[in-house]
Amino acid sequence: MAAPITSRTETLQKFLKLDQKGMIMAEYVWVDADGGTRSKSRTLPEKDYTPEDLPVWNFDGSSTNQAPGENSDVYLRPCAVYPDPFRGSPNIIVLAECWNADGTPNKFNFRHDCVKVMDQYADDEPWFGLEQEYTLLGSDDRPYGWPAGGFPAPQGEYYCGVGTGKVVQRDIVEAHYKACLYAGIKISGTNAEVMPAQWEYQVGPCTGIE
Repeated sequence: MAAPITSRTETLQKFLKLDQKGMIMAEYVWVDADGGTRSKSRTLPEKDYTPEDLPVWNFDGSSTNQAPGENSDVYLRPCAVYPDPFRGSPNIIVLAECWNADGTPNKFNFRHDCVKVMDQYADDEPWFGLEQEYTLLGSDDRPYGWPAGGFPAPQGEYYCGVGTGKVVQRDIVEAHYKACLYAGIKISGTNAEVMPAQWEYQVGPCTGIE
C-alpha cells in the first residue's frame, strides 16, 4: 500500500492573500474520455467574465484519450463561469466543452448534444435534480469514525444525526456546502446518512442544461 499523501493547507493560506496585480487565475475544467474531471490554469486580466468573453484554449487530447497522437489538439470552449471557492475572489472556474480542430464537437462532448435536446424542449421547462451520497474514508480506507478493527453500532441514530458519536467530519460537509453556495451552484441541502461518515447532498431543481 502506498504511503498516504498529506497536505499542509496552512502553508497555502498566506499565499492566497497575496495581491494578484490586476490579474486572475482561471481554472478551465472539462470531462475526459472516461468521465473523469481534468483542469488546467491560465492567467487573465481581471474583469467580470461571461463565457463569451473568455478565450478558447486547447490541450493535448492524446494524453486524455480524447484524440489520436497525430492530431492531438482538442479545444476548450467556455460554456459557464463560476466564482472560485478554493482560490477566492476574483479568480474563476470555467466549465468548458471539448471541440476538435475541424470545428466539430469531440466524440466525448456529450454536453453539446444535451444542449440541443434541452433547447428543442425548452418550452416544456424540463427540471432536473440530483442526490449524491458519499462516504469519507481515512488513509487506511476505512470510514472515519469506525472503531479500529471493528464496526460501529447498528443503524438508527446516524441518519440526520446530531452530536458526538452520531456524525463525523461535519466540518468537511459544511465547507463543501459553503463552497457550492459561493460558486453559485444550486445546492439545495445536505444531511447525514445511515452510517457514520456517510453523507448526502442535493442539487436542484435546475432548468434544462443549467
